[in-house]
Amino acid sequence: YDEKIFPGIDIFVCTADPTLEPPEMVINTVLSMMAYNYPPEKLSVYLSDDGGSDLTFYALLEASCFAKQWLPFCNKFQVEPRSPDAYFRTPSQPMHQDWISIK
Repeated sequence: YDEKIFPGIDIFVCTADPTLEPPEMVINTVLSMMAYNYPPEKLSVYLSDDGGSDLTFYALLEASCFAKQWLPFCNKFQVEPRSPDAYFRTPSQPMHQDWISIK
């Protein structure tokens, strides 16, 4: 594909309550979006935290450091799935029951 014809994309991830939407889940979503197989200069990912949670803020701050390693790793090794949680979870670790009920 000719990347010059790809449009710019803005992705908004919204959250409001860290008890209902655990920061780990929100950050995994943000990192998954950032790891899309799409020209990075044409992809912007935004996190809107309507609850203004300090926990979510600091989780995102830590994730920004992790992303500097994770994103090149995904691209170099064609990692699938690109969600860190899904990639590092072993098949014997099911998703937390509370998260399934949120879905």
